[in-house]
Amino acid sequence: MTKVSAARLTRVRGESGATALLFITDRCPVGCGHCSVDSRPDSPKITDFALFEQIVDALAASSLPLIGISGGEPFVERRGLPLAAERLAAAGKEIVVYTSGFWGRAGAPPPDWARRVLRLCATVVLSTDAFHATQIAAERYVAAARAIAEAGTHIVVQVMDLDGMPDQAAELLERALGANWHDHAELALTQPVRQGRAETLFVEGPHRRGKDYGTCQAAAVPVVRYDGVVSACCNEGVVMGRGPGAIRRRCRTGEEVSAALDGYTRHAFFHSLRAPGFGALMMLPEFADLAEQRFASICHLCWAVTARLGEGAVDDPFYRTLSLIGKEAAHDDSQ
Repeated sequence: MTKVSAARLTRVRGESGATALLFITDRCPVGCGHCSVDSRPDSPKITDFALFEQIVDALAASSLPLIGISGGEPFVERRGLPLAAERLAAAGKEIVVYTSGFWGRAGAPPPDWARRVLRLCATVVLSTDAFHATQIAAERYVAAARAIAEAGTHIVVQVMDLDGMPDQAAELLERALGANWHDHAELALTQPVRQGRAETLFVEGPHRRGKDYGTCQAAAVPVVRYDGVVSACCNEGVVMGRGPGAIRRRCRTGEEVSAALDGYTRHAFFHSLRAPGFGALMMLPEFADLAEQRFASICHLCWAVTARLGEGAVDDPFYRTLSLIGKEAAHDDSQ
């Protein structure tokens, strides 16, 4: 299977209609202090498997070529993860699973079901940093990296660009895969996300005026929770139930999930956030008061704007035209 590189992951996230994320569980046994979704060993997990199968089938039937699977920790779902991976792979989807590697076993291979999942993936995003290291022994992480490589699956190691953590990640990969670890894996540097337990852990950056924010490439890239909640983007607060209702839908059937996926993928207003972006929107009379108001993040600004619009902007011709003009302008600037 063709690997999905870190660069391509970044690129498809910036393309509407290219990917969606299956948020397969809230549960995680690791308990990192910087968890952006506050996942715990006793957090909710899949209970309605009939609905979950419909959700997976809706993703499989969609036109989206790449499906990510995250949580929580996907590998705690010993029934749900293989089911999703097998059905999505059978539909020709490229699968990218995000994991901490807690399931690695030094001196022994992972269970058969886990190895089957690894073989079905185009890429596994294997996270590590100082916070993971306090919970997951190096031997387990190394064993997980080896198991992924032995399955013939590409590894993207997601690590925060702080305090020498990338160098530590590279050392673990060399220990797991040898001096030529670059043949099997690559590093993708990230920044802290102030959500979940991490909301009070990292120092908040300076608040910026609404008119100083630019584009949001996460808009119109939907997230589907295991319980039927479909969100317009990957903001952890939105996935967990915060923010305005227009940015999230509760679905009870596969048909409703399909409709929500289609709606958010083509949503006129969310496309206008991708291009031309918030700076242009703040010039509109209905948002003039937000232009000088200061917000902690682009997400907080989005919530303020979206709360005013409600569902009315889904097919609004004005925002559709604005997004098309913005897309064309962005294309011209790239030439």
